[in-house]
Amino acid sequence: MKTSIILRFVILGVLWLGLVGYILTHTPFTLYIGFVIVASAIIVFVPMYKKYIRK
Repeated sequence: MKTSIILRFVILGVLWLGLVGYILTHTPFTLYIGFVIVASAIIVFVPMYKKYIRK
């Protein structure tokens, strides 16, 4: 895998973790918040996985 692809995953991962951390520190955890976090991970990372890793 190319370095540029790994860098894309890392940058998106860090941004996503930062936003998740912000959500978790500023709102009480509920099942809805958990669903939003899981759904956002699927929306962000699955298309990239399908495009770059599983060719």
